[in-house]
Amino acid sequence: MKLTIVNAVMEKREEGYFGSVQFTLEQHASLYEISLHSKRGIDWDYSLNFAKESGSEEELLAADSLIETDDDLFNLILDAAEEALAKE
Repeated sequence: MKLTIVNAVMEKREEGYFGSVQFTLEQHASLYEISLHSKRGIDWDYSLNFAKESGSEEELLAADSLIETDDDLFNLILDAAEEALAKE
C-alpha cells in the first residue's frame, strides 16, 4: 500500500525521543498522525489518530493493523521522523 508522508517532526529530550508523522495511505480518505516515543531510540511505542477531523473508524483500524504487521511501512514512517531530527 502506498504511503505518502505529509509532515514529520522529532525531537530528543531528556526522557527520550518524541515525534509525530502525518501521512496518507492509498485508498484511505483520512489524513493520519502517528505519535512516536522511545526512551533510547530503539524500541518504539506509537499511537495512531486522525490528524484533522475524524474519519472512518474501519479505515483507522485497518491502518493500525498495517502499521503493526508491516515492518517496512512502519520503518518508512520512523525514517521520516528520524530524518526530521537529523535536519535540526
